[in-house]
Amino acid sequence: MCIVAFAWKAHPRWQLVAIGNRDELHARPAEPAHRWEQAEHLLAGRDTLAGGTWLGISEEGRFAVVTNLYGFGPPVPERASRGDLLKDFLSGDGRYADIGSAEYSDFNPFNLITVAQDEALVHSNRPDKSTSILPGGVHGLSNGMIQQPWAKSPELNSRLERWMANGSDDPAMLFEYLLDQNSHEPAGLWGPSSATSLRPEHSPIFIRNPTYGTRCSTVVAIDHSGNGVFIERRFAASGSATGETSLPFAWPTP
Repeated sequence: MCIVAFAWKAHPRWQLVAIGNRDELHARPAEPAHRWEQAEHLLAGRDTLAGGTWLGISEEGRFAVVTNLYGFGPPVPERASRGDLLKDFLSGDGRYADIGSAEYSDFNPFNLITVAQDEALVHSNRPDKSTSILPGGVHGLSNGMIQQPWAKSPELNSRLERWMANGSDDPAMLFEYLLDQNSHEPAGLWGPSSATSLRPEHSPIFIRNPTYGTRCSTVVAIDHSGNGVFIERRFAASGSATGETSLPFAWPTP
């Protein structure tokens, strides 16, 4: 997932709304969003190459989404998959189930949002390990540093804010915001050694590219009664839609 806008306790109906695009090599195999057989409370897609996920929900009251972080050198293949962080945290089982004590140095650079026990946190492992509480409001992640977001991230945040301000009630409408193929590239940001680096081909919210591009768009919405929906739309290398999955679920209420 290369961009996500995340609304936390910012709407009279929705306690959580997350919208985002996963950008990845089209050749990398993945399973669509589904309930995992070994943990039926877990709803997520699956990266079948490494076994983890990029965004998911647990009906035990957990949410997580990760983005790669650019600007700190090429990835080290020997490191653990960033998807393992989400898989273990969401399932509640495994080496990284306790996100607070996880060894972030095991992974290539990442940004991560988690929700558990009615608390939203944002994590990163570059330039140092960090975890901060997210207050109520709209927040965003892309592949830039949390403190210096790429321009497309606040753009998507503002669209989600408008949707909420208009009193919109249909989460499916949010997919329109995720189809934007316009460039959002401020002058002077791109540089091969810059932590704020933004390649021009990565500047749109929706990346249409035959090799590496937007593989799926996801909308997650949970109301204050704990009723939720997880909707995933998938795309071919051409950018055309190939399928959609909608999964209702329930979250515990305080």
